[in-house]
Amino acid sequence: MTKDECYRLGNITKPFGYKGQMVFYLDVDSPQDYADLDSVFIETKTGLVPYFFKVDNINGNKAVVTFEDLTPDEAHALAGHDLYLPLDLLPKLTGNQFYFHEVIGFRVVDSQYGDIGTLQSIIEYPAQPLFQIDKEGKEILIPIIDPVIKLVDRENKTLHIDAPNGLIELYLNS
Repeated sequence: MTKDECYRLGNITKPFGYKGQMVFYLDVDSPQDYADLDSVFIETKTGLVPYFFKVDNINGNKAVVTFEDLTPDEAHALAGHDLYLPLDLLPKLTGNQFYFHEVIGFRVVDSQYGDIGTLQSIIEYPAQPLFQIDKEGKEILIPIIDPVIKLVDRENKTLHIDAPNGLIELYLNS
C-alpha cells in the first residue's frame, strides 16, 4: 500500500495514561464514523505499515486507542506519526461535495469567462483553501467557498464556478 492509494486520516498525538493507550487526532468532519475502526496504516521510515487497535472512546476529533500486540513503549514511540486509510474506504460524495484529490485535473469553467484552465492542485491555507488553476502557463487562484462552486460534473471531469467579479481578470491581465 502506498500513500498515493490512501488518504490521511489524522495523526497520533500523544500517550494517554501509562498502559500504552494513545490519542489519535482524526482530521475528518465526522469522527464518530470511525468509532468501529480497528486498523490503520501508520507512516514509518520504511513506508506505510498496518497496525491493529481497539477504539476505547472518541471525544470530538480525538480518539483514545489501545494497540494490539504492542508494549506501552512501542505504542509511545508512534507519537507524531500520520495515520492513513485506503482511498476506497472514503464515503462517496455526491452533488457539489468533493474530496480535494478527486477534482485535480478537472477543467474549470467560469460562468463569465468560460473555460479558464485545468485544476493543478489545491493550496491549503489556514483561512481557506484555494484552487490553483493553470491557464496556458498563467496561474489563477480561486477561493474554495460554497458560493463560488456551482457544479461538480464528475462524468465530464469539469468544475463549474462563479468566481468573484474581477478576480480572473486580475490574473489574466497581469
